[in-house]
Amino acid sequence: MQLLNKLQKDYTQNSDGYQLKLPLNIEAIIPEDDSVRLLSQFVEGMDLTDLYSTYERINSVSPRTLLKIVLYSYMNNDYSSRSMELNCKRDINFMYLLEGEKAPDHATFARFRSIHFAPCAKRILAEMSNFLYQLGEVSSEAIFIDGTKIEACANKYTFVWKKAVTKNQAKLLLKIADLIAECEELYDIKIVYGNAVKMKHVKRLRKKLYALKEQEGLVFVHGIGKRKSPLQKSIEKLEEYLAKLKEYTQKVHICGFRNSYSKTDHDATFMRMKEDAMGNGQLKPAFNLQHGVDSEYITWLTIGPQPTDTTTLIPFLKEAEEYLDFKYKKIVADAGYESEENYLFMEQNGQISFIKPSNYEISKTRRYKNDISRVENMEYIEKDDCYVCKFGRRLKVSEIKHSKSKTGYVSEKTVYQCIDCKGCPYRLGCIKGNNCKTPLEERTKKLYVAKLFQKQRKEDLERILTEEGCMLRMNRSIQAEGSFGELKQDMQFRRYLSRGKQNVTAESILLAMAHNINKLHNKIQNEKTERHLFSLKQSA
Repeated sequence: MQLLNKLQKDYTQNSDGYQLKLPLNIEAIIPEDDSVRLLSQFVEGMDLTDLYSTYERINSVSPRTLLKIVLYSYMNNDYSSRSMELNCKRDINFMYLLEGEKAPDHATFARFRSIHFAPCAKRILAEMSNFLYQLGEVSSEAIFIDGTKIEACANKYTFVWKKAVTKNQAKLLLKIADLIAECEELYDIKIVYGNAVKMKHVKRLRKKLYALKEQEGLVFVHGIGKRKSPLQKSIEKLEEYLAKLKEYTQKVHICGFRNSYSKTDHDATFMRMKEDAMGNGQLKPAFNLQHGVDSEYITWLTIGPQPTDTTTLIPFLKEAEEYLDFKYKKIVADAGYESEENYLFMEQNGQISFIKPSNYEISKTRRYKNDISRVENMEYIEKDDCYVCKFGRRLKVSEIKHSKSKTGYVSEKTVYQCIDCKGCPYRLGCIKGNNCKTPLEERTKKLYVAKLFQKQRKEDLERILTEEGCMLRMNRSIQAEGSFGELKQDMQFRRYLSRGKQNVTAESILLAMAHNINKLHNKIQNEKTERHLFSLKQSA
């Protein structure tokens, strides 16, 4: 009952008669094999010059210490700035990292991640990967690449579709053209000389209408019961159209080469996610996260707006080569990365591809092998450069077609065509496609063959069927896909907490660095260091 008389803000005033006993050395409480010790030692060995260069003035807590605290928080699946502040006041492991300094507030951690860490995040990840390479933990021989989609911190109903915007923009341009024609007739002015209406014509019309307003001394009226003049109506309609045209132009510019974006995060693109709660194929704003894994460590990563993985490989390899001190010779990826452009890039870059062909699984089926319409099941005569169908008729070169991809790569396809398919008993099984306007009786068999792609795929298929290829493909499934399993399941990270590509990249890199420290800690404790690959199990 004595305590009731001492209800005050300073609780230290109530401690009369007893003394709380705590060890003076916090370090003595922390176990010798705790991961916080490894984290501290690892970060101390890193070169953080780029991080320090983002500060004009350093307060009591250094950027190196802040990085330690943020990484340790991520290692323990805690991504909140307020939780970091609270842990620095309550958790002895965080106090150990603070080294006696006052606990920073949550705003300090938020500014650290977005303002200081984000601009140099890639260089810091490269520093970690290079450090692991120096320690012998990274092989630098083969990299296992895979991608996943992670939901953005954006409203899933704030979408903007490029197709819809361009359609409305075209309609608006027709309205503007009609308005210009109407104004030319009403006010006896000539704006357009020709058929095409351009933005300069709209600006010229606006200038002339306002000049006409000044000339007549017209005063605009507003409100109920006020009758607007035809000139006022024309000017207001023109201003409305111009504002809408500016809006559409801006939206198309933000989209760029993408098909959509979110109003709350312009860098996020709407993609089809595996986590479909409604089961209706709903699109969500997301980012495509690419992991490059070596010896179970995430050595490099990229963030992109692409809904598929095909066009992500070349930018990934270019960035990895730019930032890392070593160059990977063997590139291991799944069927989503297969393309002629990717094969050619790796070949010219002195790298060996181990990519599973997109038709690998289906090519082993009986139906595929018995399909007489496929080029793989036809006899090729190299001397005459022609194919022979099942009926024994030849398909000769008719033309060569070139097509340009979104990335600007130009591919070449050779078209082989049969001279005459009349009287062929295999016509129904050979000539496919029901949407062709030409009747089946008048059609002839055509083959579109990308010779370079076929050659590259054949060489790659031979590599992945070797013992080394099988081992690398198995390791890709374990290591690359395993990194996403640990990220989403173990670390419980399924949605980004920040907005903008730069901040999202920084968040992904913090997660990767936390994953690497945890992985190194587990390897050290289980005596599995310097083990790079999982070996194939020998069959009995």
